[in-house]
Amino acid sequence: MQTQSKIVDIPELNVAIFSFLLNFIWEMWQIPFFEAIPNGTHWAGVIACTQATFGDAAISIIAFWCVAAFAKSRRWIIKPSPFQIGIFVMVGVVITIAFEAIATVLLDRWSYSPSMPTLPLLGTGLFPILQWILLPPLTIWFVRRQLT
Repeated sequence: MQTQSKIVDIPELNVAIFSFLLNFIWEMWQIPFFEAIPNGTHWAGVIACTQATFGDAAISIIAFWCVAAFAKSRRWIIKPSPFQIGIFVMVGVVITIAFEAIATVLLDRWSYSPSMPTLPLLGTGLFPILQWILLPPLTIWFVRRQLT
């Protein structure tokens, strides 16, 4: 008997959903560390955080696909090795460093408040980096629980 694949069994969908949920919370909590958002309206902050969270979910999908390419399987997330988790995290960190530099320096889309600690030389905010060190392993954990 052939079993039908359910949409909820698609690894990328689960990565996107759990990444979105975790990152939205993070984005909301780090509002005080950015300049314009704390002084804007509540709704403007929600919209800005939602847009950033869609970007975070996209980064998670890209990181997932990078690991899938190395693992030659989209199901790597069910039993990830430490190396695969490391790739997943590092892809997110590298993309975040690039996006933060583009957004804060080149495009002037946002700026950090004085309370945001930054990395020496790079100038990237510490909290966006911590976001991509702490949340991807949690995303993997939730996705594994969902798919097994």
